[in-house]
Amino acid sequence: MSLTRRVAEQGAGHGSGGAMVDTFDLVVIGSGPAGRRAAVQAAKLGKSVLVVEGRKRVGGVSVHTGTIPSKTLRETVLNLTGWRERGFYGRSYRVKKDIGGSDLDQRLGKTLGHEVDVLEHQFQRNGVRTMEGFARFVDPHGIVVTSPDESELLVRGERFLIAVGTAPFRPDDIPFDDDIVLDSDVLIESPRVPRSLVVIGAGVIGIEYATIFSALDVQVTLIEPRETFLDFIDREIIEEFVHQLRDRGMTIRLGVKVASIVKDEGGRVVTTLEDGRAIRSEMLLYAAGRVGATARLGLETCGLAVDGRGRLQVDPKTFQTDVPHIYAAGDVIGFPSLASTSMEQGRIAACHAFGLPLPPAPAYFPYGIYAVPEISTVGMSEQEVREKKIPYECGIARFRETSRGHIMGLDSGLMKMIFSIRSRRLLGVHIIGEGATELIHIGQAVLNLKGTIDYFIENTFNYPTLAEAYKIAALDAWNRLPRTEGAA
Repeated sequence: MSLTRRVAEQGAGHGSGGAMVDTFDLVVIGSGPAGRRAAVQAAKLGKSVLVVEGRKRVGGVSVHTGTIPSKTLRETVLNLTGWRERGFYGRSYRVKKDIGGSDLDQRLGKTLGHEVDVLEHQFQRNGVRTMEGFARFVDPHGIVVTSPDESELLVRGERFLIAVGTAPFRPDDIPFDDDIVLDSDVLIESPRVPRSLVVIGAGVIGIEYATIFSALDVQVTLIEPRETFLDFIDREIIEEFVHQLRDRGMTIRLGVKVASIVKDEGGRVVTTLEDGRAIRSEMLLYAAGRVGATARLGLETCGLAVDGRGRLQVDPKTFQTDVPHIYAAGDVIGFPSLASTSMEQGRIAACHAFGLPLPPAPAYFPYGIYAVPEISTVGMSEQEVREKKIPYECGIARFRETSRGHIMGLDSGLMKMIFSIRSRRLLGVHIIGEGATELIHIGQAVLNLKGTIDYFIENTFNYPTLAEAYKIAALDAWNRLPRTEGAA
């Protein structure tokens, strides 16, 4: 029995006679982090929920081409190359001498299969119905779902959540061939290990893939037309990051645009910059931006419009679009485009849609960049503190100063903490190095609970751990704070 037909039969009793899918309390378009969390939340409130997914299996961009596969690729590379042990055994140390695409693909398939199984079971356990096909609005309360066999089914909903995610931006002047000139989706669907790689775009995706391939000892050149990159990250962390990348041989070209990209007779890519320099590589990854996957949704039929990058505008507190019963969440609404924040957006949207009161959102949430090395940050950067004219002091801890760092053979990595001089409150935590995306949550909790430097100084941390860096950085800041406390 086809999935579409099965959903139609399951929909019996939801409206006019049950001959076809009729009205659901909530129809979710897309099953990525925002869609899945909204669907499950609504189901737990006792609502009838349908999730429409264009892929053969649920999971959305996050599971199939984005978050999960890219982080799986990173972990595979770090394990097979012995990257984490090179502090002890030298840069030439490797667990596996020759690493190819099949080595990378094997772990990807297993991890993605597990993620989809877990999600399908979660939907089934909560009574969430799923349908394979592409959705298109025909009026504000109705969509037509086109299944893989081209059959169409009308679905009606009291409320909708658009959570279709994004797709790589593919400009017409880039000669994509999905072989040696490719985007991030194609790269992860069929990973290879070239001898040299050019990455255009120093956003989160470009940075992550550039550093992952650099850890494979691929010669990587990163090109970014702006003079700076990852501007939401504290500049001191970025300076440390750039130093580490250049120290291991990565070439970084900032503030220069690409003039042309051509393929030579030898099957290599020649990237010519506007300053006249030419870079030859076996492969080129274009990672300069993504666009909302909204082109096929027929949004004009329900009075919605998108911006130049296909993204929807929403109320940041409720995630309602200009049409009150239609919500949008996740990457399709733009920054911060994190799986973690998308999940929370989906949950908030579902709760608001069905009148469930919500407590105020936490003031701060963490960012995680799964580059090699990891970067994670929460709260204000030093630049933001200066702009707000808050008297402050910083504390720094280097991972090599911790006993756990010695045990792990770490020769890099640091934690930066920012405190208010007047109130002694924690203002921000910024980490680069091993385990940064895990360590950040201690700072997140203290920050949202309005904790002060005294928490880190007076409390005991497990020994030996990298988390000791919190106490080291706090003591470093305390040494420079005035000895008389100001008013809170």
